[in-house]
Amino acid sequence: MNLTVFGIGYVGLVQAAVLAEVGHQVMCVDIDAAKVERLNQGLVPIYEPGLESLVKENHAAGRITFTTDAVAAVKHGEIQMIAVGTPPGEDGSADLKYVLAVAEAIGREMDAPKIVVGKSTVPVGTCEKIKARIAETLKARGREDLSFDVASNPEFLKEGSAVADCMKPDRIIVGTDSEDTEAVMRELYAPFNRNHEKMIVMDVRSAEFTKYAANCMLATKISFMNEMANLAEQLGADIEEVRKGIGSDPRIGYHFIYPGLGYGGSCFPKDVRALIKTAEGVQFDAKLLRAVEERNNEQKSVLFDKVNRYFKGNLKGKTFALWGLAFKPNTDDMREAPARTLMEALWKAGANVQAYDPEAMQECQAIYGLRDDLLLCGTKEAALRGADALLIATEWKNFRAPSFDAVRDALTTPVIFDGRNLYDPKVIARHGIEYHSIGRMAA
Repeated sequence: MNLTVFGIGYVGLVQAAVLAEVGHQVMCVDIDAAKVERLNQGLVPIYEPGLESLVKENHAAGRITFTTDAVAAVKHGEIQMIAVGTPPGEDGSADLKYVLAVAEAIGREMDAPKIVVGKSTVPVGTCEKIKARIAETLKARGREDLSFDVASNPEFLKEGSAVADCMKPDRIIVGTDSEDTEAVMRELYAPFNRNHEKMIVMDVRSAEFTKYAANCMLATKISFMNEMANLAEQLGADIEEVRKGIGSDPRIGYHFIYPGLGYGGSCFPKDVRALIKTAEGVQFDAKLLRAVEERNNEQKSVLFDKVNRYFKGNLKGKTFALWGLAFKPNTDDMREAPARTLMEALWKAGANVQAYDPEAMQECQAIYGLRDDLLLCGTKEAALRGADALLIATEWKNFRAPSFDAVRDALTTPVIFDGRNLYDPKVIARHGIEYHSIGRMAA
């Protein structure tokens, strides 16, 4: 099938590459000419395991192309997929200006029937706004004879495993009341629906809401577990043992119950805030969601508070090794990352940071630029040299089994503040290192 994807950010690029991989002819369009040029040169702007080779191979085979030409893009695809950003406004609500700009472009350029698919995470009712904007634009052109439909098809990708999630989805949500649109969407996703039925078809508003409900549920699990961790620490319990105990209950499960420094990234913070604003718009008090957000905001400061107490509020002039900058492993995304909250608090207190992350170093440089109180190191070992303590903010695999003797010898003060509970406190103690983690007594 011929498919057009508007927006070649995280969601659009991954989805486009995977659809091209199974044989669809995909044209990606974006207003960022520099990004389009880099992609045409084989340079992928984001880090995601497996994505670079997928893009390069399908681009070389001619199944995926990149352009800034909206006229050609609208002409190309029977399906017009909208995957542009919906950044939060100042009040936390989702900003739909990019989504509606694409809708207007489709209405302005289409000369044949189209199926418009909302892929971006959008508030309930957005597909109706897209439909109205296209209809208005067609009317202004005098082309009300052109038929189109608007469907919702939210993405459920996890950064760090997005390609795998896209290639082997656990569900494919399609919101439409049209049998014809449903048939086309089934054809589009047929290569991913062979083993068993994964497509769930529902009305458009329910599909839009499903995306928000899913992300807010996962955010709730994270905030709940962090609250339990903070309480466990006060009660002398070990949250890691508690995690195993409750995770063994199949009604709860082990996913998203790891205590830590809170959630970050491009989805959970934005979507929780957006759904709170949506609730306010219909005069509904989303008490639980507000509590989820409040706990998460406070959780990002937990590690700094531990460091500050340990050094009795005297952080000025001290140097801290920081392992991990990205909000989670297997990505370079630092949007709302707990490491940012931690670093900024340390700098405000007059401390220096020596940081290392396997993928997010360039992103950190782009965000903070050159600073006298930030040293980006080439290895995790280099970050330790002369530091007063080691802080861990991201659970990268290559942080899990360091030489603890080397860590102890490199640090001025042999102490680790672990925001991801990577280590066994008893093992750390045997190496003569003091250990502070989340939801466990200090060792």
